[in-house]
Amino acid sequence: MPTIRMERTHPRLWALAVVSACALAASGCATASRRAKAKAARDKSAAAEETARPAEVPDVDVTEASVRGNEFATVPELETIHFDYDSADLADAAAQTLKKNAAYLKSQSGLDALVAGFCDDRGTVEYNLALGQKRAKEVREYYIRLGVPAAALGTISYGKESPLCSDANDECRARNRRAETKVRAHAAPEPATAAESVQP
Repeated sequence: MPTIRMERTHPRLWALAVVSACALAASGCATASRRAKAKAARDKSAAAEETARPAEVPDVDVTEASVRGNEFATVPELETIHFDYDSADLADAAAQTLKKNAAYLKSQSGLDALVAGFCDDRGTVEYNLALGQKRAKEVREYYIRLGVPAAALGTISYGKESPLCSDANDECRARNRRAETKVRAHAAPEPATAAESVQP
């Protein structure tokens, strides 16, 4: 039977293999540690974002006042607010103005209010109609959280139609990015039809 001769591994090669294996293991541990830290940071950020969301937003009544008819008018007590470019977020100054507007609306129980959203001339008609509606709804929801009855508030978007000015500069465009609040006397209830008025 032939004899198989085992070659002894050179001590230096053995030491090099051991060092390489340890380095790979350490690198794997470091990578796993970095991944765990990144996941923990993401989880913490998500939890903070969830906590920061206003609790009252889901309670906003989505039933709007009817906006049919053109009787809505501007009154000096209700100021216009403005928005940053491509945004529906309420700036601090806008929020302060809306608080004053809300106080007036709450003092006038016989009024319906219409919040109209407007945009500047950049972007498509469709995009600006959607953005204008988002701005109007943001204002309406803020009014409701301040105590204005939801059933007295309606919204509409004019997009980039009805600009206050048409100059192609930043000052003019900033004036056009706005939300206006107009009012009218409560709409009279719809008259009953003949069929509805018949008593059983």
